[in-house]
Amino acid sequence: HVQLVESGGGSVQAGGSLRLSCTASGYTRSNYCMGWFRQAPGKEREGLVAMGTDGITNYADSVKGRFTISRDGGKTFALQMNDLKPEDSGVYYCVAGLIDLLRGVIPRAAAFNYWGQGTQVTVS
Repeated sequence: HVQLVESGGGSVQAGGSLRLSCTASGYTRSNYCMGWFRQAPGKEREGLVAMGTDGITNYADSVKGRFTISRDGGKTFALQMNDLKPEDSGVYYCVAGLIDLLRGVIPRAAAFNYWGQGTQVTVS
């Protein structure tokens, strides 16, 4: 059973940076598409970035140029968030799924089989 655990959320002033980490466990296959979603109060979950296993990485326009996803080795993934804005506030979820990622597309939330518990990010 795949488990995802996020860490690194918190509060920061506008213009600041945060780094979120996601540690995955419980799977042996290496072809999972990984990504990050965010949900602000009263809004639907928004896909921010998806990273496939063949070098494709897709970012939402709202975070392109400010957020960067990376693999920190093994089964740990990170989301570096720079130049944060108040509208970036919300609960951030690490996600994984057996998805053939197409260039330029962030799969919808339902396509990801596994979700972390979420970590709060507040930008003021």
